[in-house]
Amino acid sequence: MKLKVLPSILSSGWSTTPEQALTPGCSKMASLDRVKVLVLGDSGVGKSSLVHLLCQNQVLGNPSWTVGCSVDVRVHDYKEGTPEEKTYYIELWDVGGSVGSASSVKSTRAVFYNSVNGIILVHDLTNKKSSQNLYRWSLEALNRDLVPTGVLVTNGDYDREQFADNQIPLLVIGTKLDQIHETKRHEVLTRTAFLAEDFNAEEINLDCTNLRCLAAGSSNAVKLSRFFDKVIEKRYFLREGNQIPGFPDRKRFGGGTLKSLHYD
Repeated sequence: MKLKVLPSILSSGWSTTPEQALTPGCSKMASLDRVKVLVLGDSGVGKSSLVHLLCQNQVLGNPSWTVGCSVDVRVHDYKEGTPEEKTYYIELWDVGGSVGSASSVKSTRAVFYNSVNGIILVHDLTNKKSSQNLYRWSLEALNRDLVPTGVLVTNGDYDREQFADNQIPLLVIGTKLDQIHETKRHEVLTRTAFLAEDFNAEEINLDCTNLRCLAAGSSNAVKLSRFFDKVIEKRYFLREGNQIPGFPDRKRFGGGTLKSLHYD
């Protein structure tokens, strides 16, 4: 599988779409069908580095904090190598902020959660709290975070039934694998393995500073491709009676433009 790289999309306003912002040299991409994938996780876990790696096939040298939301695009061949092969582009929406934010901040983020086709949940393998917070991130995005601390149940565990009827494809990615000493890796990866089980999702653990972690044919690359295929399949190929219900429309706050949104 050869990675196709699409130049970064730049936008200065809320009304600009990825199609409108494409450079002239990539005008053909405007005709491609698309899917929208959220990238969620605590600040500092490496979401921006991950998205840059996925979309540009490059290591992000000086990552900065994401304010609002940053969107980049990856070109993906659905069912590559088969008669059904078709090219799509994947919009990766890197949502900034903290899951413990005030309700007003959560309401601001809600505008990014409309019409989502898939979710990548990102946590830092060296930070237990970031792993635990994935439950709260997913519940917020799925519009089920009605009570900020209500997702916790007895003994500090989470209720799996809250995710049982979810039909949005999920992928769990653990970052900063390189920062875990080899003698500790088995212990850490065993501790985080339950995340994928709880979310009924596949799991990828990687180092965003190493291009080889997503090398063609590797286990990680296969899992990633399978996830994107599933997102596309759910969006475009399910029979009408079995289609995934979209996220409910949310009221946009203030009625003005959202200056913090940018495409990068």
